[in-house]
Amino acid sequence: MFPLSSIIQVLFPSTCACCGDVLVRGERQICLDCLADMATTAFTAMDDNPVERRLMGRIPIVHATSTFLFRHDNTVRNAVHAMKFHGNTELCLMMGRQMGLDLLSSGRFDDLDLLIPVPLHWVRRLKRGYNQSELLCRGIGEVMNLPVCPNAVVRHRYTHQQSLQQSRKRAENVDGAFRIKKADIIAGKHILLVDDVLTTGATITACADAIASVPGVRISIATFCMAV
Repeated sequence: MFPLSSIIQVLFPSTCACCGDVLVRGERQICLDCLADMATTAFTAMDDNPVERRLMGRIPIVHATSTFLFRHDNTVRNAVHAMKFHGNTELCLMMGRQMGLDLLSSGRFDDLDLLIPVPLHWVRRLKRGYNQSELLCRGIGEVMNLPVCPNAVVRHRYTHQQSLQQSRKRAENVDGAFRIKKADIIAGKHILLVDDVLTTGATITACADAIASVPGVRISIATFCMAV
């Protein structure tokens, strides 16, 4: 007799989140071809990298990076859509682990104390069922052995989806949208603020502005990808 799991796999095979091809033995969430096709940045080991330059002068940061590059025609875009809109929570965790390995290998993020995801408003969280940035944090935390505090910052004002806003409207859309809920947990800590996509930087800047009001806090930033 074949085990039930084998029968289910034959009848309903797992497919790649990026290209839709059937996954073979040993592949998880993304096929090896798509995984190899994901454009990495090499920013994490670089001082004054493009992410840091994009955020320079807007928020006080120690270090900042993105692990992958997002273009409208690449595999990374498909991975982002699977994580944000198709309910693929396992892919979020897997990509978080990839981010953790990237951060760990650089040596520039060794003194972090705490991971904080950019929060969703409770209405959007309820609709989606999860916060993809929090799951990325969970994956990073597994690799770097760091705690995650998903409730230190809250998004107290509902905002329109940033991807639907023109560049000049994005900062206005998220201005004042974030509020500190647990200042005692992050005071005096070096925190890593985590999000999925860095585009104009408006969301991460607004969130970091709120965090920067806490005494003694130091902020570094990591996003899954940067739009180019």
